[in-house]
Amino acid sequence: MAEQDFARLVEGESELLRLVERIVVESHRRLYESEGRPWSRAIAYRWLRYEDPAPVARLRDGVKWLRQRGASFDADAVEKACKKALISGFLN
Repeated sequence: MAEQDFARLVEGESELLRLVERIVVESHRRLYESEGRPWSRAIAYRWLRYEDPAPVARLRDGVKWLRQRGASFDADAVEKACKKALISGFLN
């Protein structure tokens, strides 16, 4: 996904980037809540350093960090994102 044209990731029906973003942010929220830490969307975006010009790379790094911390991901949401990626030609 990181090598794809950014415009293709955010336009049209798929809006794949937004879908993946929601999955990562939701996992971050659940992890913080399970640890008894305060959470907000602003905290998640600051943690992701989402102002960075490479949002796909930030999401990838975020997934890696969350997995290392033992966070879970919504399997249904991940499956939906994978299907959209496949239909859009982002997965082989």
